[in-house]
Amino acid sequence: MAPPPHTQIHFSARERQIEMSVCFLPLHPVSCLLLQRRWDLEQHDAHRTKVNLALPVVDTKGMKTPAHIQMKRKKMQKQDEHQAIIDRDNRLLSTKLSDILRSKGQVDNWNHYHPRSLNAEKRRAELGQVIAQNQAVHQRITSRQSEYRRHVWLDDWERNQQRRNNIGRFARGPAHKQRPERRVQFVVGEIPGSSNHSIQLSPWQRPENTTATL
Repeated sequence: MAPPPHTQIHFSARERQIEMSVCFLPLHPVSCLLLQRRWDLEQHDAHRTKVNLALPVVDTKGMKTPAHIQMKRKKMQKQDEHQAIIDRDNRLLSTKLSDILRSKGQVDNWNHYHPRSLNAEKRRAELGQVIAQNQAVHQRITSRQSEYRRHVWLDDWERNQQRRNNIGRFARGPAHKQRPERRVQFVVGEIPGSSNHSIQLSPWQRPENTTATL
């Protein structure tokens, strides 16, 4: 009975080995295909191993680069000579510069050139125009009369100060100007057997009715 379609058949390892040995066709007749196949595979593996380990008979490597080509001594010598010339020139130049800095000059051949500008005339004209405009503005400001009547304000302020001083209870002004220099003597009283004593009081220290007796 044939198996149904689209069905996978599983064989054991022994069955697969027998099937492969049956498919094996040797060149000469043999009594056992399984053993002959195993011997042929072993010989083939040994042959592939020898092929992989075999060395080439012909040397296909390139030749080694000579030492005189790898290290170009002539080129290195030229570079060293060129660097020596540069160092010598730099040393001479630094020596000359240091001598110039230390010395103050031996000859009087200095040429004094005044710096010149290409637009100096234009800038000078613009500066003159600005100065003229500023002077005109200053002249207008100083010639302008004030519209505020200062003397009227000053008279009004003095009148207000006078009125405030008149209606005030205490005198106004600095402390050293408030105390008057004049002193008033008031006789307080007499004590029998003693002389009269007088006390000097300032006007603001005088009480309304002085009747005390010492």
